Amino acid sequence: MAASTIDQAERIKELGSSPVGKLLLKYSLPAVVGTVISAVYNIIDSIVIGHAIDDPNVVAGIAVTFPVMNLATALGMLIGAGAATRVSIVLGQNDKKTAETILGNCVILSLGIGILYVSLFAIFIDPILAIFGASPNSLPYAREFLMWVLPGMILMNLTFSYNNVMRASGYPGKAMYTNMIGAGMNVILAPLFLFIFKWGIRGAAIATDISMAVTCFFVMAHFFDKRNTLHFVKGTFKLQWKIIGGVIYIGMAPFLINVAGSTINAIVNNTLLEHGGDNAIASIVVFNRFATIFIFIVIGICQGMQPIIGYNYGSKRYSRLFRTLFLGIVAAMIITTTGTIVGQFAPTYIAKMFMQNDEQIAVAVNCLKHVTVCFWLVGFQTVATNFFQALGKAGLSVFLSLTRQVIFMIPLLLFLPDMWGLNGVWNAFPISDAAASILAAILLTWQIRKIKRSATLPTSQE
Repeated sequence: MAASTIDQAERIKELGSSPVGKLLLKYSLPAVVGTVISAVYNIIDSIVIGHAIDDPNVVAGIAVTFPVMNLATALGMLIGAGAATRVSIVLGQNDKKTAETILGNCVILSLGIGILYVSLFAIFIDPILAIFGASPNSLPYAREFLMWVLPGMILMNLTFSYNNVMRASGYPGKAMYTNMIGAGMNVILAPLFLFIFKWGIRGAAIATDISMAVTCFFVMAHFFDKRNTLHFVKGTFKLQWKIIGGVIYIGMAPFLINVAGSTINAIVNNTLLEHGGDNAIASIVVFNRFATIFIFIVIGICQGMQPIIGYNYGSKRYSRLFRTLFLGIVAAMIITTTGTIVGQFAPTYIAKMFMQNDEQIAVAVNCLKHVTVCFWLVGFQTVATNFFQALGKAGLSVFLSLTRQVIFMIPLLLFLPDMWGLNGVWNAFPISDAAASILAAILLTWQIRKIKRSATLPTSQE
């Protein structure tokens, strides 16, 4: 027992003592694998559905379900990202009791919110899908997929929330393995249900639900094990509004990112329906799935940074904090620059992964060539946004979250299509990426200077 306690303490202490580069690799690599594996759920569904069902409208149907699923994910991130950040900060302050209270409170909150949104989405599914750009041709596919996959979203939210906390409390490798189990099942089950059992679009949804359930079981089992650094403790499940308020305050940034993303998707889908029809909406599937790989890698890097930044900010080891930020920015920009290169030089190969129809493929290729021009900047902007979140500065994080997708994108979508038609929609993406990154650089520079002015940087903790 004593050895276990020492091991738990060492897991936390390394955040403030191990070499930053080695530590960032240790925490980011499992997080990157975990987030990419999460992306595999949707990518596999899209690829299998696009090739198993010989109807071009099915790709557009899947496209209009993304905003709804993003809203569900946003509610999960509201709790999960906020809980992970708060746990990191209080562990940096040696307050394990509060960390365990956060753990227990967030179970009840996640389940309550999940049951509420699944019920509302199920009742109003047709008008919601219409708002997000469903046409009469794509609506049946969108409705069938969403009705089957929604119940599994509750489990996905629990998994996301506690996978982040698992990583933040010193178990990055285990967090990765639990995601790998579910994704591996989805890779096997989705083709089986569609190509062999011929279950149609609901087969992909059922495969996703089963995979989510298995992953959720392994994640939650970790926190019922008293041998682990943090675990569920009797008496921590009663909601404490001070605890919940702190979690929601910090989790509001990623929540609003996803809500903003859903809003933008609705505007983009409806604009595309007007200027390019269902084929243009289907092209967004290709870009979203392609971009998801690179963005999720960056998110994984940010998740690896989060406990290091949160702990060292809480314990006032600011030189380690800045080193982590620098390495995170470099790694993230390498990833998204790769995305720009692939999007510019191999768009046809990407489109053919998800589509069979030649007309759809041509539209998707044109889309990719436009929207990836400034994609290389997205890595920097994402890390900057998550840096403020890791510091607990939710207001600035929320503001930066909204710049790219709301403050810049929405006005561009309102007037560029009138000037350039369908290409106006595509051009709104790179312009927003560039403008949001410039603003992020200004605010990040200001925050770094503020921290340097407020404290004497330690020189013995590099």
